[in-house]
Amino acid sequence: MSASRILVLNSGSSSVKYQLLDMRDGGRLAVGLVERIGEETSRLRHTPAGGESREWEEPVADHDAALKAMAAELAKDGLGLDSPELAAIGHRVVHGGLRFTEPTVIDDAVLAEIERLIPVAPLHNPANLTGIRTAQALRPDLPQVAVFDTAFHTTMPESAARYAIDVETADAHRVRRYGFHGTSHAYVSRRTAELLGRAPEDVNVIVLHLGNGASASAVRGGRCVDTSMGLTPLEGLVMGTRSGDMDPAVIFHLMRVGGMSADEIDTLLNKRSGLIGLCGDNDMREIRRRIDAGDERARLAFDIYIHRLKKYIGAYYAVLGRVDAVAFTAGVGENAAPVREAAVAGLEQLGLAVDGALNAARGEGARLISPSSARVAVAVVPTDEEMEIATQTYALVEKERQGTGDG
Repeated sequence: MSASRILVLNSGSSSVKYQLLDMRDGGRLAVGLVERIGEETSRLRHTPAGGESREWEEPVADHDAALKAMAAELAKDGLGLDSPELAAIGHRVVHGGLRFTEPTVIDDAVLAEIERLIPVAPLHNPANLTGIRTAQALRPDLPQVAVFDTAFHTTMPESAARYAIDVETADAHRVRRYGFHGTSHAYVSRRTAELLGRAPEDVNVIVLHLGNGASASAVRGGRCVDTSMGLTPLEGLVMGTRSGDMDPAVIFHLMRVGGMSADEIDTLLNKRSGLIGLCGDNDMREIRRRIDAGDERARLAFDIYIHRLKKYIGAYYAVLGRVDAVAFTAGVGENAAPVREAAVAGLEQLGLAVDGALNAARGEGARLISPSSARVAVAVVPTDEEMEIATQTYALVEKERQGTGDG
């Protein structure tokens, strides 16, 4: 039997999240997080399947040290990176541009292209590259696979992907809508079809990935035809700290009248806007608590958030023509019943409604929260980006193994 374990790595600028999965049964053998890399208060949290979590705090100088610490923790559980059961390492890579439309075995040319895309993903691609190179050094003999956040959205037609600016300028600087959270949108749209008992190619879904970062997608027959994030993750929905859609002339106004620099405006729109800019909080639980206490600023922030969300639901309904389901996912989407209720309120003529009791009930798995008579299903579908990355990685390495006649 061929090796069946996949290690999934998500390398951020100051953190590494990891999961080790066995693709024979989809079981998680271990999960962990190394955070605050480069600080004196670095922390590692590691949880083996069926075991107690282990946690320690000590300086972790860089990603090389972080992955070595991860490898040491896995080895304590008999799950070391030298195991013959490990088939590949799957890496989350945020930006793949137009070239990478599917999971890709990493070689020097792939690394060079990921590096070339750093100007359009300056916060993410450098960290992703660091994680890849460190993992390659630890297991140079093992297939390393990149799974791109942007890949699922490369099926968008040009009419949805292009901005209405001068074509030569756009092409010269790679300016277009790329979209993000693609692994989540892919997983959730497919899982929603399963929940309805139908094949993905027969289902049209609006996916609402609502976390601190938030995005929407219109998925027709398993293929993305539109998404809310654009050249960067700033466009689209109101988010925890990002503004989402805005008149671009606001930037020129702040430069000319406010005397702000490009870097200051970048920080404003990405880190001091959205919910935190509107009311000082980006935790939806705290915002709801403040609303219940009569806080008008929190109420306005919530109303702006819902207004934008509802606009995208309506817009993507028009894009798809027929909608079979609206799926809520990620931290807010999965846990904030008031957000789900407010987002579809007043859309009964579109066939959308939630059942109050079903919406309020807590649940672990994918579930419907719409009345049985509803024309359009409304679902809560927990996302699983790590499983999606592992699934795509394993399928690719198995395909390549069989293609070489190995095993």
